[in-house]
Amino acid sequence: MSSLAKYFTFWRTTVVRDREIVDAVVHPDHRGPSPELEAALESWPGARYWAEGDGAGRLILIRTLARPAPERWWLHVALFAATFLTVWVGGAIIAGAVPPTLPPIGSVLSPGPGLMDWLSDLRPGLGFAGGLMAILLVHELGHYVRAKRYGIDTSPPYFLPWPPYLFLNLIGTFGAFIRLRSPIVDRRQLVDIAAAGPWAGFVTALVVLAIGLPLSEVTHVSGPTPQVLILAPGLGEVYLGDSPVMYLMRWLFVGEGTVELHPIAFAGWFGIFVTMLNLMPLGQLDGGHVLYAIFGDRHRTIAPLLFLGVVLLAVAWRFWLLWALLVLILGRGRLSHPPVLDRHRPLSTRRRLLGWATVLLLAATFSPTPLHW
Repeated sequence: MSSLAKYFTFWRTTVVRDREIVDAVVHPDHRGPSPELEAALESWPGARYWAEGDGAGRLILIRTLARPAPERWWLHVALFAATFLTVWVGGAIIAGAVPPTLPPIGSVLSPGPGLMDWLSDLRPGLGFAGGLMAILLVHELGHYVRAKRYGIDTSPPYFLPWPPYLFLNLIGTFGAFIRLRSPIVDRRQLVDIAAAGPWAGFVTALVVLAIGLPLSEVTHVSGPTPQVLILAPGLGEVYLGDSPVMYLMRWLFVGEGTVELHPIAFAGWFGIFVTMLNLMPLGQLDGGHVLYAIFGDRHRTIAPLLFLGVVLLAVAWRFWLLWALLVLILGRGRLSHPPVLDRHRPLSTRRRLLGWATVLLLAATFSPTPLHW
């Protein structure tokens, strides 16, 4: 700070866990910033940004005080590989290439024709696995990259594999998540990190849909929605709920009529579905973060009403009740969002627009009844 103090009118230093946060007011002669201040900031060993909307010349500096613990990259790579395999198997079941029953363990684990035949049977599920894993990975990397931009100690993504033979979770995964191991300073950081994941995953889902929908076929079978997934023999079919985005993508790439989705198109649909679930304005979900960033302390009066709204959605689809209960458990019974370190710092106009655009993304991906068996 000794090399920067001459550029500041005053500053406040806060030490939280493993980092130092400097909230400074830059001298009027050096706002903009001046070339001298810009050169001096190049030597700052951490993250920095201007706090727009919080008065003139407010600068935030963040630096790490302790060396972060080494990451267990082997664990993240192993979880990703295991999840890719279970999603791959799930995709093969969805495509009808393998039965929804566990194959003989001996034939799969022992090298030889049995293993090769099993891998060959899985080939139709590879497109589904590639599409869905890309969506999940890019979503979490969106959070990860933005958090690192602010100097937050962040874990790489943890992927959660699940054998698709158990309880017929044919997707083969329970998703992925990252851990933020440092506190978030203000609502600017919160909205940037929370919104980055859904937007990144949403764009990737659109790309996957653009690949998979042309491979889909229009069918004469009618049902409650205009898109259907034909499962393996004995599992029937699932009609998938519509949303404004899915309607537009289907109209662009397929046209009118009920569409039998190709597994790759289903991966894109599921990516839109995951985006919607994450954007629900509850607790520690991405949507809950964004709504707190927009409203600040007023969120505590809004949160119970939003929670009640999601519970009432269970009239259309009972899963909403389970989702609301899960969010309540993850939030340890708390409906309102925990405060950031500096909760009184206002959100700039640009960040407020980002927050409302993310709310509109929820509306664009929303389907009250995503599944019809």
